[in-house]
Amino acid sequence: MRKKITIVGAGNVGASIAYTLTIDGMASEIVLIDINRGKAEGEAMDILQGTALCPPVDIHAGDYEDAAESDIIVITSGIPRKPGQSRLDLAQNNVNLMKEIAPKLVSVAPNAVYVIVSNPVDVMTYTFLKVTGLPEHQVIGSGTMLDSARLRSIIAENVNINPKNVHGYVLGEHGDSSVVPWSLITVSGMELDTYCNTLGIKMEMDLDKIAEEMRTSGAKVIGLKGATYYAIALSVTRICDCIMRDTNSVLAISTMINNRYGINDVCLSLPAIIGKTGIIEVINPPLLPAEEERLQNSANTLKALITDLAI
Repeated sequence: MRKKITIVGAGNVGASIAYTLTIDGMASEIVLIDINRGKAEGEAMDILQGTALCPPVDIHAGDYEDAAESDIIVITSGIPRKPGQSRLDLAQNNVNLMKEIAPKLVSVAPNAVYVIVSNPVDVMTYTFLKVTGLPEHQVIGSGTMLDSARLRSIIAENVNINPKNVHGYVLGEHGDSSVVPWSLITVSGMELDTYCNTLGIKMEMDLDKIAEEMRTSGAKVIGLKGATYYAIALSVTRICDCIMRDTNSVLAISTMINNRYGINDVCLSLPAIIGKTGIIEVINPPLLPAEEERLQNSANTLKALITDLAI
């Protein structure tokens, strides 16, 4: 069966996602949609010319109607974050853009699973759900997938182990109020402290510094090269893989939260089981009281912003 993924936005992030999806080979057709049709055509052509060396894929530029029958639609459209600018500063302009494009996409692909990547991603996910009225399980914000990967990589570097052996999530906002629930972090099946004590390891950074490094690493990359796109592309490809291959894997993604930890009517990241229909189940891991309080504060930060926006 043909598997189709549409990517809206052919900038650095969208093009990088198209590239990583092509290398993976999970889709037989990839459509790139961008307001700059020539940019989409150029990116598609550049990737297509290398497909003799990787799994074949029909990758091409298109318009909104070409998103019909997509299994997944990835939305990256928006004004990128500039050096020194917070994600939350982007909000209203990108909300306006989301309100314009979301109905066009849903009108031609009502059954697709939508993966929202545009920043601020929690607000964009909330906007997409409110504008379209789609079932919540069909709409996945990339959320703290990238934050969680960054955290695992930083911990792994500190204890000199493969990041795949570090497990845990960053919860809440994809941004400054994100929460690291250290009580859930494990290395090789052991709590972080237990692992370090067992092997006689002394970490180079304390937990607060690790969390700060995780939160600021994206801004550091932007300051050095002007944008971030490779790591988020890998994160989005992982989400798409879980959907296309129905893996029932647990990822930290942004979704509508109601009646969880005393939080209601806001999108933020919690662990969720992801499969072919999108979000199968959102998980409420047991949190320490202080961690739960920080998660509620993160929700309040996002709700305060949403209140000031015209959604």
